Amino acid sequence: MPRLFTGLALPPEVAAALSAHRGGLAGARWIEPRDYHVTLRFLGDVERTVAEDFLDLLGEMRQRGPLTVTLDGLGVFGGDKPRALYAAVHPGPDLLDLQAEQERLARRAGLAPETRRFTPHVTLARLRREASPEAVAMALSQAPVSPPLSFTAERVTVFSARESTGGGPYLAEAEVPFA
Repeated sequence: MPRLFTGLALPPEVAAALSAHRGGLAGARWIEPRDYHVTLRFLGDVERTVAEDFLDLLGEMRQRGPLTVTLDGLGVFGGDKPRALYAAVHPGPDLLDLQAEQERLARRAGLAPETRRFTPHVTLARLRREASPEAVAMALSQAPVSPPLSFTAERVTVFSARESTGGGPYLAEAEVPFA
């Protein structure tokens, strides 16, 4: 069963700029810049027939123009038990519409509804227990300040991941252009 998700791949220059935040945090398992992406819909470990149905349905995506994606600031998931450091993505209406369409297509393919609220982001590091809330807060306060980063997305990528604790490497299985 492949472990699949849809997302927006980051251009190399944006990934390189985000990689400036790597390092300096004990307990962080840093994601390789080539694996940076904005997840739209995590499908999980799905049967091959479900994966094929979903890929067919992606071909029915509404026509849309290129999408501007803006990354601005850093954040952490997990609060008192930090589990991931991320670059925040502005949840513009076009991005939210694209994600909602991915959710509808996943349901049509027979997948259960996503229970988590969509928080667009680029995961920079997975955090282990050694990454205390205090250490994470210190790292965030000392992170280099950079202007917002923007890029133009023109396609949805279907990624596969090996079974692991997350973080790549990811393989682009298919790309579906917007127009």
